[in-house]
Amino acid sequence: MFIGTLKFEIIIPGSNSLKDKRKVIHSLQDKIRSKFNVSIAEIDYHDKWQRAIIGLCFVNSERKEVENILQKIKNIFFDNGDFLVLNESNEIIYIGEK
Repeated sequence: MFIGTLKFEIIIPGSNSLKDKRKVIHSLQDKIRSKFNVSIAEIDYHDKWQRAIIGLCFVNSERKEVENILQKIKNIFFDNGDFLVLNESNEIIYIGEK
């Protein structure tokens, strides 16, 4: 079993309130959830208007499929015009017998 994880630190320059920020984040979460079977959540900077850290994870039996999904999700983040990605990290974790 392979676990794919992603973490993005983003800045939302057009946000003037927490309500604006939540609108952008919820739209992003809905878009990703509709395309991929992943868990996604805002994991830090909850009280900042223009910053957020978004975490994602998912499980698959094939490493290659995990790599493909990670890349597709990265593309969604980097192609989005509502925010800028400041930092990104990912990891693939293998759990099972070696």
